[in-house]
Amino acid sequence: MAIREIIEAPDPRLKTVSVPVETFDAELKALVDDMFETMYAANGIGLAAIQIGIPQRVLVIDLQPDDPDAEPEPCDHDGHHHTHQPTKREPRVFINPEILDPSVETKAYQEGCLSVPDIYADVDRPSTCRVRWQDLEGNAHEEAMDDMMAVCIQHEMDHLNGILFIDHLSRLKRNMALKKLDKMRKAA
Repeated sequence: MAIREIIEAPDPRLKTVSVPVETFDAELKALVDDMFETMYAANGIGLAAIQIGIPQRVLVIDLQPDDPDAEPEPCDHDGHHHTHQPTKREPRVFINPEILDPSVETKAYQEGCLSVPDIYADVDRPSTCRVRWQDLEGNAHEEAMDDMMAVCIQHEMDHLNGILFIDHLSRLKRNMALKKLDKMRKAA
């Protein structure tokens, strides 16, 4: 497993439309492992393969409802006393996902993105949707999603089509976000 570099806006690769996965093999599993490791290291809740430069229709999501301010849990499973953050709860993999019948009703959530660091903005999206996808073995699944999961899967699906959450904003707001990002980079 390896932590990969996350591509950041305005890198043109983020505009790539990703291609469907056709081969469900060890290489795909290794990619997914790297994606989870990269996402957790960056404290993200979702990552699309294109965000690490791989234009394939692969998403990983873990809403990890644990509170970032939660007390780390004491741990001595290896005989040494130390603390670690509460375990990540629900790693989920979506390969070749499709959104079916998104709701007419929309909801605004404040979104952020590992490829647009430290920028947050409200985005209106359908509040529920059905999603069809394949797992690592290529088996098909379908599930109704709502709340944070619906938002997250739609946000990550956008990546597969070359769309960033700031692309949903007005041109003025988007330009302000990109300027802010640029300024923070220069300061760093």
